[in-house]
Amino acid sequence: MKRLAVLVSGGGSNLQSIIDSSKNGVLKNIAEVCVVISNKPEVFGLERARKENIKAVGLDYKNLGEKEYNRQLAEIIKAEKADLICMAGYLKKLPQTIVADYKKRILNIHPALLPKFGGKGMYGHFVHEAVVKSKETKSGATVHFADENYDTGNIIIQKEVQINETDSPQDVAKKVLKIEHEIYPLAIKKVIEGKLI
Repeated sequence: MKRLAVLVSGGGSNLQSIIDSSKNGVLKNIAEVCVVISNKPEVFGLERARKENIKAVGLDYKNLGEKEYNRQLAEIIKAEKADLICMAGYLKKLPQTIVADYKKRILNIHPALLPKFGGKGMYGHFVHEAVVKSKETKSGATVHFADENYDTGNIIIQKEVQINETDSPQDVAKKVLKIEHEIYPLAIKKVIEGKLI
C-alpha cells in the first residue's frame, strides 16, 4: 500500500476524489492518503482530511517564512514515509530539495491541456478565463510530474472536454473539474504500477 502526502491550498475537491478512490475506486488496496498539508491553516481541504481521520497539518506560510515553511514541509513528508506527493490545488512552488528527493514521485493536476495555459500565475479561474478569451474549442485537465518549474514536468495523463461558443469561464471550470476528479486517481495508479510510456 503506497502512502500519499497530499498538498492543498484550498477546498480540496481533488483531495476528496483521491480519498474516495482509495476507499472504493481505482486506488483501493493500492494507495492511501497518510497526510494532508496546506500552506494555509484555515482551508476546507484540511477539514476534509480530518473528517476522514487523516492527519491534517496547516503550516502558515506567511508567518513561518519560506525557509522555515519548506523545512517543516519536508520534515512532515519524510516523517509520514510518503511514497508519493500529490499536489491538489496547491499553489506554492516546491523547494528543490523536495523535488530532488522525490524525483518522478511528485504529481500535480492542472486545469488545462498542458503545455497550453500553464506557467506562473496560471491557476484556477485565470486558466479558464484565458481559455475562453482565446476562443479555444476544447480544454481539459492534465496530470503531470512536478519539477522545479511550474507545469513543465512530463505528462502522465490528459483528458479533453469540448467547449461551446456560449460557455463562460465558470462553465469551462465545471466541465474541467469533473474530469480532474476522474483522471487524478487514474494517474496515481499508473505511476504506482509503473505503467508509463
